[in-house]
Amino acid sequence: FPNMNRYVAGFAALPDVTLSLVSEDPEESIPASLRPRVAGHYRVKDSYDGEQLTVAVRAISRGVGRVDRLAGALEQLQVPMATVRDALDIDGIRGDVARNFRDKDRMKDVLRAHDVPVAKSGLAHSPDALRKFVDQVGFPIIVKPQAGLGAQSTYRINSAEELAALERKGVVPSSSVPLQVEEFIRARERTCETVTIRGVPVWRSGTRYLPSPLEVLETPWKQYCVLLPREENDEEMARFAPVNTSALSALFGASASTAAGTALTHMEWFLRDDGRSLVNEVGARPPGVQIMPLMSIAHETDFWSDWTTLMALDEFKPRPRRWAAGAAFFRGQGAGNRIVSVEGIDAAIEELGDALVEMRTPKVGQARVRNYEGEGWATVRHATTEGVERALLA
Repeated sequence: FPNMNRYVAGFAALPDVTLSLVSEDPEESIPASLRPRVAGHYRVKDSYDGEQLTVAVRAISRGVGRVDRLAGALEQLQVPMATVRDALDIDGIRGDVARNFRDKDRMKDVLRAHDVPVAKSGLAHSPDALRKFVDQVGFPIIVKPQAGLGAQSTYRINSAEELAALERKGVVPSSSVPLQVEEFIRARERTCETVTIRGVPVWRSGTRYLPSPLEVLETPWKQYCVLLPREENDEEMARFAPVNTSALSALFGASASTAAGTALTHMEWFLRDDGRSLVNEVGARPPGVQIMPLMSIAHETDFWSDWTTLMALDEFKPRPRRWAAGAAFFRGQGAGNRIVSVEGIDAAIEELGDALVEMRTPKVGQARVRNYEGEGWATVRHATTEGVERALLA
């Protein structure tokens, strides 16, 4: 994955760091330009298996030297990496904290216990438990996996008939595979990216989802956009900052003041029309949906490199925001499984002009992607938030 190589390049560029890699790919897949900086490599069959990772890191410890930090950018890696840290006494997020972030039901319980505002929710282990939750909060509700990722396998259920249809599709909670159920919140969806160093927030940024990922998945003709406004400290973010701090403090717990509290977190939250905010989900890892390149564009920096410096050395240098930025995701229209035509590329490029930063266009014959990110994307920038909004519409 090109993105993973950007993280590897960031660590490789740090002069006082000895870098080793664990991956499912062979050593030959490491880019030639980076190989001289890689001191050790261990190949595993499944990088999401904590036991395999522990064997690999233990072998690197014997062959290269003690591992001081273990880092990985994907959501699914956080619990397996915590398993390794627990087993080998490596600084960073341990198992209990990793589960606070990864287990969405546990996350909501922790946040409620610390008076952080969240939606009503529960973990249903049976169809009867799911219906009991509906009796308590009413329709609509959200049904999703206990350890979800983005809005994948997430459903909004508006009636008893839709709930029955979901069960006929095989989406049924059980004791072995419970489902997270939540009240549906009518609000605007926002993100808050926060850099913390040993538990202390040192920098924040926030984006707007236009529209929400769930709304995009429910409405096939809608394209999905992410907007990073020009204003760094707008009124919305200023009001949300104390909630963000309280939520992160609750999830990191007593380990916040250690290396476990050094992170770039990705928090999704809701802003109601009355100004109240609710925390939705939090990831203890870099954000997806092009937010890393948007922050890089807006702040004229390389956020992949900034993250690697943060994780390896507990250092982060905030930079002023000079641009608004945005990403538009191209989703195929119609009911087919492959792209048969792509129209309007030249006209869009001409209309965008200097606002266009990068575009990955869908290709004829390409398989359809069923998530909200679609088959292609473009990133744009402008000196004003309104300019980026116009570019995203274009």
